[in-house]
Amino acid sequence: MQGLMMDEQLTITSIMEHADRNHPGAEIVSVTCDSPRHRYTYADAFRRTRRLANALIDYGVRQGDRIATFAWNDYRHFELYYGIAGIGAVTHTVNPRLFPDQINYIVDHAQDRLVFVDPLIIPALEKIKDDLPCVEAYIVLTDDGNMPETDLKNAQSYESFIGSQPDRIDWPELDEKTACCLCYTSGTTGNPKGVLYHHRAMVLHTLIGISPDCFDRSVRDVVMPVVPMFHVNAWGLAYGAPIAGTKLVFPGPKMGDGATLQALIEEEEVTYSAGVPTVWLNLLKYLDETGKQVNSLQRVVIGGAACPRSVMEEFEDRHGVYVNHAWGMTEMSPLGTFNTLKPEMQKLPREEQFAVREKQGRALYGVEMKIVDDENNELPWDGQSPGMIRFAVR
Repeated sequence: MQGLMMDEQLTITSIMEHADRNHPGAEIVSVTCDSPRHRYTYADAFRRTRRLANALIDYGVRQGDRIATFAWNDYRHFELYYGIAGIGAVTHTVNPRLFPDQINYIVDHAQDRLVFVDPLIIPALEKIKDDLPCVEAYIVLTDDGNMPETDLKNAQSYESFIGSQPDRIDWPELDEKTACCLCYTSGTTGNPKGVLYHHRAMVLHTLIGISPDCFDRSVRDVVMPVVPMFHVNAWGLAYGAPIAGTKLVFPGPKMGDGATLQALIEEEEVTYSAGVPTVWLNLLKYLDETGKQVNSLQRVVIGGAACPRSVMEEFEDRHGVYVNHAWGMTEMSPLGTFNTLKPEMQKLPREEQFAVREKQGRALYGVEMKIVDDENNELPWDGQSPGMIRFAVR
């Protein structure tokens, strides 16, 4: 006997439709190369996403086609996250900071048909365009008025691409195992390895990610994802915020600029952010040099590399910002562990608390982990036995 409840497919489209209906007025604020502060709502974003989807369909994009993005964290990239996946195609986010030969391999291996590219990244692609025969056209993430001159194949602006497309669409009914996102990890030997996610994985990862002992998002927050959308899907924040109705603030190409981050935090009243240690070192350096503050900021999640204790202490002691450690991998969607203190840990003296907080935390639901020796024998969970980490994601 089977139950009769909650049997809808878990798709990214369902996230979009939920946010559009329940949080249409929540804001998305972006820094872009053609606007120092673009501002609109979720309703605006998903209206344009439907236009994008219609443009892709008119172009001939089919389910399963790979569509590449070379873009920063901004509102157009957000639209691509939903518009491409919504029609059953695959959003292939490419790290523009990789070496040219790695980008050549990744785009060719994925057989990307279209490339959506930020204007600031065009020079890098122009140098390797002849090595990318699979790409049929380049869509530049700007409008006609700011469209740069380029010899990229069949280049046009994003705004002309979505043009006068209708903002209504009957989204296809997708199986939740339909592929939706593709990320390549370059932290391995040999060529980069592609990791292909499906809709179900992204939705479950997102729901786990916004839970209280993880990112803990709500409609009362203002979130600034500084972790790139071109790498491991910005740790799921671009999906989690719409579910919760959270205001989003995107720093665009300024994600490493302390002055921009401080201004966005103060002016947009950011309460929560996430990124790698180098980002926060830049921000703390700027705050120290200028005496400026980040009064609205309450929490920062740091991953991608071990966070120095000095960063955690400076955030907390000088700015009242609590730091959580997290760890994951591209192959894990990407969240693997998250460090929140249990009640008994919160009673520990400061030094002992920091000894715990410097670690990467506990496995999230859906992640199974163990440490093994060279013969693949499981080792004890005693905090001392060294070995190789093995994990599985349900």
